[in-house]
Amino acid sequence: MESALYGPEGFYRRPEGPAGHFRTSVHASPLFASAVARLLVATAEALDTDEIALVDVGAGRGELLTGVLAAVPDGLAVRPYAVERAARPPGLDPRVEWTDRPPPGVRGLLFANEWLDNVPVDVAETGPDGTVRYVLVGPDGTERPGAPVEGPDANWLARWWPLTEPGTRAEIGRARDEAWAAAVATLDRGLAVAVDYAHVRGDRPPFGTLTGFRDGREVRPVPDGGCDITAHVALDACAAAGDVRDGAGGAGSFVLKQREALHRLGVSGERPPLTLAVNDPASYVRALAAAGEAAELTARGGLGDFGWLLRPVGTALRDWAA
Repeated sequence: MESALYGPEGFYRRPEGPAGHFRTSVHASPLFASAVARLLVATAEALDTDEIALVDVGAGRGELLTGVLAAVPDGLAVRPYAVERAARPPGLDPRVEWTDRPPPGVRGLLFANEWLDNVPVDVAETGPDGTVRYVLVGPDGTERPGAPVEGPDANWLARWWPLTEPGTRAEIGRARDEAWAAAVATLDRGLAVAVDYAHVRGDRPPFGTLTGFRDGREVRPVPDGGCDITAHVALDACAAAGDVRDGAGGAGSFVLKQREALHRLGVSGERPPLTLAVNDPASYVRALAAAGEAAELTARGGLGDFGWLLRPVGTALRDWAA
């Protein structure tokens, strides 16, 4: 998965970028970037500052940063960072600092939209004899059972995704927990947010979620660099790992559905009043289009079901998320 996504010929190094194969909330509507801009303003207010960092982890080609910078109100100075392993795209706002890892010691908002689902994981499957083994995958996608899962990976499964029945599978999320904890640790003060496909203990999918995407279609996850390889995120495990940063013991993080988070940030799918159509038809058409985009971002069974993991660091923003 690491080599298929991030190697020299990996999917995320392809010239068309991920937007050439699938849409995220960022691509669905500029309303998403506007909501993140409002969250950035709220973070600045909590930090009592008019200068703030915005760290976009898994920045793609800088689409989210571009949208947020356009939506930020005058008077707030933003230092934007794009964290991405692909090369910097041409034409990106020169204010954006392009880096392959989150900068340390910043004060501001760290935002990771659909990043954790692409942090590589190992897959485990329970064999007919009840032994949980790693799943080994060839370059053509052919699978075979590997060694028994032991040590830290086995401990992670026991805590977060126990496997019992033959044929059941799990994606071992330990690497994602560590990646999220490391990202949270780069904040001196502020808010860290991860937005992703998610599940929690007690509602894990029995056969895992690993899949691929190519040209807008879901495909078999063949690790040849030609398709995205992704798996949903155990956000509850990530939350616990992020809280270890300052000994919060699980009390610091909050998980919301995207529809609730966006509603709190002013994104609503409500239709504009019909009186607007009579008094100002052009404004009504614009408002109706925005309502349709908001409805897509907050839809049940779609983008609205994404999880938002919010981790305040040294701020009162936990009151916003509670």
